[in-house]
Amino acid sequence: MATIKNGKGTLALAAFDDSAELKKHEIGRPDAGPNDVEMDVKYCGMCHSDLHAVNGDWGLNIYPFVAGHELAGVVKKVGSKVTDFKEGDRVAVGCFVDSCGECASCKGGYQNYCKKLAQIYGTPFPEGRGHDECAGEPTNGGYSSNITVLQDFVYKVPDEIDLKYAGPLMCAGITMFNPLNKHVLKKSGKKTVGIVGFGGLGQMGTKLAKAMGCDVTVLSRSTSKKEQANKLGADILAHTDEDAMEAAAGKFDLIIDTVAVHHEINNIMPTLKTGGTYHLIGAVGQPISVVPMSLIISNYHLEGSFVGGIPETQEMLDFCAKHNIVPEIRVIHADDANAQFRALAAGNAGIERAVVDMSTLSDL
Repeated sequence: MATIKNGKGTLALAAFDDSAELKKHEIGRPDAGPNDVEMDVKYCGMCHSDLHAVNGDWGLNIYPFVAGHELAGVVKKVGSKVTDFKEGDRVAVGCFVDSCGECASCKGGYQNYCKKLAQIYGTPFPEGRGHDECAGEPTNGGYSSNITVLQDFVYKVPDEIDLKYAGPLMCAGITMFNPLNKHVLKKSGKKTVGIVGFGGLGQMGTKLAKAMGCDVTVLSRSTSKKEQANKLGADILAHTDEDAMEAAAGKFDLIIDTVAVHHEINNIMPTLKTGGTYHLIGAVGQPISVVPMSLIISNYHLEGSFVGGIPETQEMLDFCAKHNIVPEIRVIHADDANAQFRALAAGNAGIERAVVDMSTLSDL
């Protein structure tokens, strides 16, 4: 979050240009203010969005750039007005760290749609939020040894969830929980769900949808991940197979598309039932072509969402704890972070989310 200009004391992995090569770096974090929680970051997941942010795909171009929005750690210090956390608590932080608190979105629990939203990295830190020494400086994320965050944007990790799993839940978990919560959990009747893509988001969506009682089918470029999908209780369908797609016409109540690169959806959409919803969560920067007539004649709904608000994020963590849901992960040394970025860029990172053990930063 907030970063002191030319500050020191916090170790980090930073990109220095759009090559996205991560190097050891030192930044400064502010001390906890009255409403802040200071945490030691123990683990941070590596999301494809982090790569988009640092390699110039999103036009941020702020260097040195510390990414990371899947943080889990332990409270080190709390401010004088903090009531919900204490030193030693297990906590997590996600994609955003501040909002205006006054708009309709904020008051409705949808802080993720606030027009003054401050993301955990790449956002100029707002003035008047208690850290004047950081005002205007870009926020820096969780590829770091510690961070200071407003208490409202810190979440309690239930005892049932090991900390190394908690970080990815703050992105992949809530991103997939949001549409499933809206279209499945809060509606009656068994639902049939299709999930496009079977990476970190896809496997989390599969687990969540199965826990909600859904029939789940993974829609992938091929059936090469059949064994992994079946292990999680899902079928698999190659959306490149015209015959298979034709046979699946009208199958799904909901399709969640997790793919973060440009791709065709007109051949996938007909697998929705009449009145079904095609929900986009893959952060694609280019326009996607949609035939309006296909929406009109089948009453399809095309929508998207961005993570979730504060109440829903805690609801997601509690749901995962109750149903013993954790992401597929592998813990890696900080020295292996660049290899993971290369794998993400090549599209062969697999379904396991790489989670950096932040204690290894000091080894670099």
